[in-house]
Amino acid sequence: MSSANPATESSHVVSIGDHIRNNIREYGMLIALVVIMLLFQYLTNGVLFRSQNLTNIVLQNSFIVIMALGMLLVIVAGHIDLSVGSVVGFVGAVAGVLVVQMHMNLALATVICLLMGAAVGAWHGYFIAYHRIPSFIVTLSGMLVFRGLTYTIINTTGNGSSIGPFPPAFQVVATGFIPDFIDINPILNLFGIGAIHSTSILLTVAIPILMFFLSWRRRMVNEKHGIDVEPFSFFIGQNLLVAAATIFIGFQISSYRGLPNVLVLMLFLIALYSFATQRTTIGRRIYAMGGNEKATKLSGIDTRRLTFYTFINMGILASIAGIIIATRLNSATAKGGDGLELDVIAACFIGGASASGGVGKVTGAVIGALIMGVLNQGMSILGYQTDSQKMIKGAVLLAAVFIDVYNKNKG
Repeated sequence: MSSANPATESSHVVSIGDHIRNNIREYGMLIALVVIMLLFQYLTNGVLFRSQNLTNIVLQNSFIVIMALGMLLVIVAGHIDLSVGSVVGFVGAVAGVLVVQMHMNLALATVICLLMGAAVGAWHGYFIAYHRIPSFIVTLSGMLVFRGLTYTIINTTGNGSSIGPFPPAFQVVATGFIPDFIDINPILNLFGIGAIHSTSILLTVAIPILMFFLSWRRRMVNEKHGIDVEPFSFFIGQNLLVAAATIFIGFQISSYRGLPNVLVLMLFLIALYSFATQRTTIGRRIYAMGGNEKATKLSGIDTRRLTFYTFINMGILASIAGIIIATRLNSATAKGGDGLELDVIAACFIGGASASGGVGKVTGAVIGALIMGVLNQGMSILGYQTDSQKMIKGAVLLAAVFIDVYNKNKG
């Protein structure tokens, strides 16, 4: 008498309603992003979707997305980091001293800045992981300490307000655009399409093709192992919608100056962290630790070291953001990154991360960051003052967390 092998069982195709209910966080936030974008497109009389505005959304919010990737892991692990805004300003000031005043080699200066961010993360992680001091207290202390150090650096080495300007070569990532290696405009002109950045549009078309391939491969793996999958028609439909949206936005950006370098860096990091959280041992262990730290520790996992590494990772990503912000503004200021931690944390919670830890996805954090970016850009176009923008973003954050808690209690 033979027993069935679970690895070869046929998968069960769930209904569309059940599939959406099982993934309500992801679909809810994605729908919210689409609704907000369409709302501002209407309110701004079609201005939001113009190529320059879409490019500005990328340039002005790429560092939010980058830091949200690290903050997501911190929140999933059951912690919080309030210091990232101050670390951004601190690393920017250090970069200003090294590059502008000491004329250090740009690659060496970049490495030193990344190491500074890692050291800050290690400082926080040490007290949180090995001395069990709450992360809120440790990183609140770091927020004050590193903001003070930023002021000290700017006041003692700068002109009292800023350090700059940075050399153009150091600004390439933050303000530059990918070069155009191929020209397909003669072909596009045959179809009535005007001048466009050819390399960017080719990459724009390649991205949804790659995304569809990976989705298809994941579906095949799930079917092979007997995991529930959505109806095939729904699978095709949602991939076509994502591809259409990607191509439209990519076409708009390509018709301006092409894909920004910082967008390429951001997409690379998103892919890297998506893989790390879903396919690596350390990623799974972080989720396990956030879900139940005691059980994770009893299973033989060193949760202290895991927490330590999580904060080092956050420090490195904050240092990358610090370099991007300083070079984009072309100066390091004492106010650099001030209040940025709130946008980063909000992006994670809006994207579906749970305040109790153990729950959250990279795609959700990215969607949350994009929601914040669209809100910022849309309200700026409409002429909203900073105070009004903060009130609206605060209301959106509270609503997102309320919905998360409501669904959790209802479940």
